[in-house]
Amino acid sequence: MTAPVFSNHGCRLNAYETKAMEELAAQNGVENAVVVNTCAVTAEAVRKARQDIRKLRRAHPDAKLIVTGCAAQTEPATFAQMDEVDVVIGNTEKMQASTWAGLFGNFGTEPVQVDDIMSVTETAGHLIDGFGTRSRAYVQVQNGCDHRCTFCIIPYGRGNSRSVPAGVVVDQIKRLVGRGFNEVVLTGVDLTSWGADLPGKPQLGDLVMRILKLVPDLPRLRISSIDSIEVDPALMQAIATEPRLMPHLHLSLQHGDDLILKRMKRRHLRDDAIRFAQEARALRHDMTFGADIIAGFPTETDAMFENSMKLVEECDLTWLHVFPYSPRPGTPAARMPQVDGAMIKARAARLRSQGRAQVTKHLAAQVDKRHQVLMESPTMGRTEQFTEVTFETPQTEGEIVTAQILGHDQDRLSA
Repeated sequence: MTAPVFSNHGCRLNAYETKAMEELAAQNGVENAVVVNTCAVTAEAVRKARQDIRKLRRAHPDAKLIVTGCAAQTEPATFAQMDEVDVVIGNTEKMQASTWAGLFGNFGTEPVQVDDIMSVTETAGHLIDGFGTRSRAYVQVQNGCDHRCTFCIIPYGRGNSRSVPAGVVVDQIKRLVGRGFNEVVLTGVDLTSWGADLPGKPQLGDLVMRILKLVPDLPRLRISSIDSIEVDPALMQAIATEPRLMPHLHLSLQHGDDLILKRMKRRHLRDDAIRFAQEARALRHDMTFGADIIAGFPTETDAMFENSMKLVEECDLTWLHVFPYSPRPGTPAARMPQVDGAMIKARAARLRSQGRAQVTKHLAAQVDKRHQVLMESPTMGRTEQFTEVTFETPQTEGEIVTAQILGHDQDRLSA
């Protein structure tokens, strides 16, 4: 018999959960299986998942093929109808030991095991210690989303927002530090909503401050994508006063035009984004920002798109994740007047070009500076701002080293 093969699609949280599934499958003796953890964020993501399923079936003709993840949760029939697929399991079921313990006995009688994700009130109970590189670990502290942006299908794949209690998070991070990890990244679907469902309604900043206080041996704490309009005073205080909180934030901005933001049903306007970036950078001068921006949202005119281009400069964004808009069936935006596909592609290309120019500007500004670099391999590490640095002289993987930046190429620094 052979060990199961796992294929991950989509976000960092999906990758975290794929690792958790690997552990659950091993603990329950699952063999000769292929597991595809799908993403539903765009129609293209679903297409790639189906393509991957067909490819994996050809490579493993005798294995049981299991499809799970957000696309499996939102459109189980799409995958259940594929000849290559044996069973479809939902996002809640994939994180339960009982699913993996009884999986093969259910084949034929329950080809689709997908419950109502909106009825789920708890985060996944399965925590993993050490997902990521040997230097950096990712800790899931939140899942789901209570917001209903008009372009987004993810709440229907992940359910409503629910939080991991602070005590559980702190205990896990203590274990990770004890195992030698020098950096921990907090991750979730809507990270800034953490705590709203917990007693006393703590906020993300409270969690950050508690971690830094109760785990004094943790050298570096990093936050993944946040919604800047929901940032609380304690998190701003942490940005200002806690050097162990890394000066890099990825912002869920999505657009730079107020009317489009309203049609997206976002909770901020462009001035809110600019104000937050200015305030955060005033508190921490070396702060860098990444951002998600959608090109070609329905009804977007040339002038509206130019507002997104201007926002990149006005917020001084460095790392852009550009998404060409594609309609997701079942979302309000899919019923709005659509932008021409060639126009969407051209606008996305312009945004990406601007993003590359922003990266070049950031890299050039680091030359001759000294950085604390966390080594991910003997010859590559990342600065506090998550910028890659290559080394001619091998370093110790997992260690934090002081480096003088000597130069850069298109994508990374050199030391």
